[in-house]
Amino acid sequence: MKRIQAACICQTLRFALPDGTEAGNAAEITRQEVAQYKKGLEEKRIRHKIVSEQEQPDGSVVLKIIKQYNASPVGDYLN
Repeated sequence: MKRIQAACICQTLRFALPDGTEAGNAAEITRQEVAQYKKGLEEKRIRHKIVSEQEQPDGSVVLKIIKQYNASPVGDYLN
């Protein structure tokens, strides 16, 4: 019988600018969306590690993250 000993998921997320908003406002809205995403991870107690967070020239944000998959143990993925 097999059992999962450790599991994580690696994601690259792009938080794009909202359509139809000014460039200055859109960048701030995008930063707030990223902050809300991070807060949601904390509130849901999802173990995670942010590998990189880069603001792009157009104001969007690319977030690379490793996070717990379902309720599986994370092993040493997050070290």
